[in-house]
Amino acid sequence: MLLGIAVLVLNGCRTQEEVSNPVEIPDSFSESGMEVLPAKWWTSFEDNRLNTVIDSALTSNFTLLTAWERLRAAEAVVDRESSLLFPTLDASGSAQADRFSDSSQDSEQIQLGLSSSYEIDLWGRIGSTIDAEQFRARATLFDYQTAALSLTAEIVRTWYQLADAQNQLELVNEQIDTNLTVLQLLKNRFEIGQIQSVDVLRQQQLVEATREQRTYAESRVQTLENQLAVLLGKPPQSGIDFSPEDLPQLSPIPSTGVPTDLVQKRPDVRSAYASLQAADNDLAAAISNQYPRLTISASASSASESAGALFEDWAISFAGNLLAPIFYGGELRAEVDRNEAVKNQRLYEYGQTILTAFREVEDALIREKKQVESIDSIERQLELASQAYRQLRLQYLNGSGNYLDVLTALDGIQQLRRDLLSARLTLVEYRISLYRALAGSFETERMAEVNESQM
Repeated sequence: MLLGIAVLVLNGCRTQEEVSNPVEIPDSFSESGMEVLPAKWWTSFEDNRLNTVIDSALTSNFTLLTAWERLRAAEAVVDRESSLLFPTLDASGSAQADRFSDSSQDSEQIQLGLSSSYEIDLWGRIGSTIDAEQFRARATLFDYQTAALSLTAEIVRTWYQLADAQNQLELVNEQIDTNLTVLQLLKNRFEIGQIQSVDVLRQQQLVEATREQRTYAESRVQTLENQLAVLLGKPPQSGIDFSPEDLPQLSPIPSTGVPTDLVQKRPDVRSAYASLQAADNDLAAAISNQYPRLTISASASSASESAGALFEDWAISFAGNLLAPIFYGGELRAEVDRNEAVKNQRLYEYGQTILTAFREVEDALIREKKQVESIDSIERQLELASQAYRQLRLQYLNGSGNYLDVLTALDGIQQLRRDLLSARLTLVEYRISLYRALAGSFETERMAEVNESQM
């Protein structure tokens, strides 16, 4: 008999195995630097104002607060499922009094009792369920860390977009002043009959076009300030306490490390792996659910007709209950199949998350490299356009050139200067994407407080 039970236990129990990576991991990335990226990656920009803004956002951003509450809820589910490892204990009590016209038949009945039950986890069903919820809670923790990482990236990107918008506004105001100065010179020449009125009209059109650029730049500054305020958990009309001064000077690209390290430190990849482990334990619980359950129970009760004699007599009982599923119409087998399919889904999602992480690093590397080349090209174009403008302007002032050519050259120079600012912002954004792709989790103030309270 005991041998038969042991065989059933060995056949019914299912152990989880370490899940291997579903994709082939390359040995290295295409490029790498020497600088080690800090956990709080945004400090690499050496911008104290930005650091202050991010510290504030990590405690007040509502999206991040929502992710934290999801983590608390997941941890509560773990505690709830873990309670199944302990016996339940219930107390009961009742009192009844009967009164009749013939008082000799009056009676009272008082009863108190305790009852307890406990399921023996023969096949590991309860343990697998608890493990599944623990892995889900771990995945939720990594989701919170991913949300914190995404928040910092969005703030840094918005911060430097605001810096670019302010620079663009300053440049456009400078260009408006330049165009107004040229317009006044043309008006003076027109009054003495040296040029045609069409030259003045064309210059006025350029002034208005530049003013339109200023309107767009002002709108962009205000909307980015609103966006930054909301990221800080503030109403958009409240404004921001700090504003950026300029785009940062980028240091050499950081060390990208090896792809294996990236898999182990990126919170989104770790979340996908924890979800896969949770699904594996769900499958184990579904398999164990096909086997018998053994529950033991005990109770003790006392009853009497008066409170004084209540504990004189006790009734104590012990019982064991074995529930074995025999026919459920394929329900239990279908649940196993469903959990197996879910596990395969999580496996493929894990593989896709790894591939996406690798792609984000490679994309950021190649984009930054090509953006540097693009900036060099724009700077060369600007130098050539400036030379052409100076020659055309000199020819026009000497009476041998067409002002339309001068106007086109001036407009081209001003557009190139604006394009150069935008290209430098794009380069910074590509560096932000690289830092974001390489970054692992970091400890927020809220996590630090919880860790201290648990010590």
